[in-house]
Amino acid sequence: MKGSLNMRTRIFWAMLAALLNINLCFAADLDPKLKQFESSRMDVIKKVAPAVVAVVTGGGSGVLISADGFALTNFHVVAGQSPALKCGLQDGILYDAVLVGLDKVGDVALIKLLPKEPNKPFPFAKLANSDKVQVGDFSIAMGNPFMLATDFSPTVTFGLVSGTHRYQYPEKGMFEYTDCIQIDTSINPGNSGGPLFNMNAELIGINGRGSFDKRSRINSGVGYAISINQIKNFMGHLRAGHFVDHASLGAVVASGFEESALGKVSVSGMIDSDASRRGIKIDDQLLYFAGRPMTSVNQFKNVLGLYPKGWRLPLTYKRELENGSSERKEVLVRLMGSEKMEIGNPNGAPPMPVEPKPMPMPLPKGQIPPKAPGPKLPTGPAAKLFEAKPGYANYYFNKLEKERLLNNFKKNGDFSSLLGNWQVQTTGKIGDKGRQAVVVLRILAKGAKDAKNDLVQGIFDGIDFSVEPLAVEQTGKVLKDPPGSGGLLVAFFQLRQLLAYGEKGFVGDFSHGGMEPYYTPSENTLKPNFAAQRIDAEVLRTNLAGVNTKWYFNPADSKLLGYEVSTDREDDPCEIHFSDYKKDSSGRELPGKILIKYGDKEYASLKVDGWKLE
Repeated sequence: MKGSLNMRTRIFWAMLAALLNINLCFAADLDPKLKQFESSRMDVIKKVAPAVVAVVTGGGSGVLISADGFALTNFHVVAGQSPALKCGLQDGILYDAVLVGLDKVGDVALIKLLPKEPNKPFPFAKLANSDKVQVGDFSIAMGNPFMLATDFSPTVTFGLVSGTHRYQYPEKGMFEYTDCIQIDTSINPGNSGGPLFNMNAELIGINGRGSFDKRSRINSGVGYAISINQIKNFMGHLRAGHFVDHASLGAVVASGFEESALGKVSVSGMIDSDASRRGIKIDDQLLYFAGRPMTSVNQFKNVLGLYPKGWRLPLTYKRELENGSSERKEVLVRLMGSEKMEIGNPNGAPPMPVEPKPMPMPLPKGQIPPKAPGPKLPTGPAAKLFEAKPGYANYYFNKLEKERLLNNFKKNGDFSSLLGNWQVQTTGKIGDKGRQAVVVLRILAKGAKDAKNDLVQGIFDGIDFSVEPLAVEQTGKVLKDPPGSGGLLVAFFQLRQLLAYGEKGFVGDFSHGGMEPYYTPSENTLKPNFAAQRIDAEVLRTNLAGVNTKWYFNPADSKLLGYEVSTDREDDPCEIHFSDYKKDSSGRELPGKILIKYGDKEYASLKVDGWKLE
C-alpha cells in the first residue's frame, strides 16, 4: 500500500513537471503576442480616457460623443437633478453642463458640456456598430464607481462580453434594457452611464444595470450595457430636446415551440393601430421584424425596444389559409408609442399600486398655503442653454435643430415673398384604375397675410373639388377630398404654408421631430426592397387647425422628400412624395414628379407641367 502511494506520488510529480515544462514553453512562444496585446490595451485606455465624464451632480459617469460637447449618460444618473449639471474630465477641470434629451424607458440621457474656451473642441469617443459585438470579445469599462475619482480620472476594468441581445424587464415601468450587452467586466454603483469600449477604442455601449449584493454592494459578475446602436436610433430625438417615447406595435404576441424551429411568435391580440390597418390579424405568425428573425416573445421585445414611436419598419408575417396553404407578406408598419398601454399590461406584470397621499392638515384661518416647489431651473452659464416647455426635456435644443434645418432648406429656394395665389398643373394617372387625367391644384389667397379665408381648389379629370382649410365647421369628409386621396387639397395648403410662411404659417406645433426612416416609392409594389428604399430623414412636425403634418427632409441636401398629412388620428395619412427636382427661373428647386398615396394604395402619379406661384 505504502509502495503504491509512493509510486502514485512519483507519477503525479512527473506529470506536473511535464505539464509545467510544456506550458512554460508555450508561454515563452506567446510572450511577444502577450506583450503586444498588453500594449494595445494600454493604447486603447490612453486614447479613450480623455472622453470619459465624471457626472459629479448625479454621482455617475458618462462619455463625450462629439467635439462640441455632447455626452451620453444614464437617465437614472440625472433624474431628479437640476437641468444644470457639473461634470469633470481627465484634465482635472470641472465643467458646466446642461440636460438636452431624456429616455426614461431606455435609461439614457444626452447632456452637453460647456467649453471653458469658446469653440475649443472636446475629446470624444468613436461610435461602433454594436451589432458586430460577439460573445467572448474583450471589453473595457470606464467610469467613476463609488465617486473614487476625486481628480476626475476614470477607473478602468477589463473583461469579456458574456452575451448579446439580452432582455431585462423594466423596473417600475422604466429602465427596460432591450437587446443589451451582457458583460463580466466589473461595473459598480457610480459606473452608471459610463462607456463600454471594444479593443478598437470604439464605444459599443453605455453601462447601466448590474447584479449586486445589496448589503455589501458587491458585483456578482453580471452587468448590462445599453447597445450604442439602440441609442443611435434615438439620437435625433435626444439632440432635439425630446422626452423619448419608445415603440409598441399595437399587438400582443405569444410564443409557441415547434420541433423544426426554436420558436414560433404569433399575434394573440390586436387593437386599432397601423398594424391592423396594414392587414395583420390574430394568429398571424411574425417571421421577421426590422430584419431580425422572430423566435420568441423576448426577441420581439428586444427588437421593438430599439426604436422610437412613429418609425415605420418592415414586418414579415405568415398566414395560414383555409385551403391548407399559407401566404407570406412584408409590410411597412408605423409603430405606436409605449406610453399608451395597448392591451392590459404588455410586460405581463400587475400594475404598480398607487400609494394614497395623506390629506393635508387644515391651515389656520387666513393663512395662505405654501406654493408647491416648481421645477429646478439652471443658473449660471447653463441657464442660456435651457428653455422649459411642456413635452420637452429642453426646448432650447429643439429650436436650435429646427432653425438649422430650416436654414439649410432655404438654400434650395426662398419662397417667403410668395404669399398670394399658387397653382400647379400636372398630368398623370389617378384612381384605382390608373386613368390618364389632367390634375390642377390651386390656392386662392383671399386674405393678404393670415390665410384665414384661403380657398383650395382641385380639378381632377374635369371634376371640381374645393375646401376652406381653416374653416372650423368643415367635416372630416370634406377634409379628405377628393375621395380616395386622404386629404390632398388640405395637404397642398400645408405645403404653401411651410414654403411661404415658415413657422408663422402654423398656429399649433412646429418642432423638430428628430430622425425617422423615409421610404422612397418603389415601382415594384409586389416585391418592395425596403432596405434599398430607406433614407434616414430629418423630420419637422407641424399642426394647423387640427391637421397634423410630418415633413421629411434629406439630410444630404435638405430637399423635401415628402410629407404626410393626418386629418384623422385613427386613419391613414395622405402621403405626398416628391422627386425629379428642377430649378425655376428664380433658382428655386421645385419637384417635377408628385406621387400621392393613401394607405396601401397609390392615388395618383403626376408629372408636373408647370408651377405658378404669386
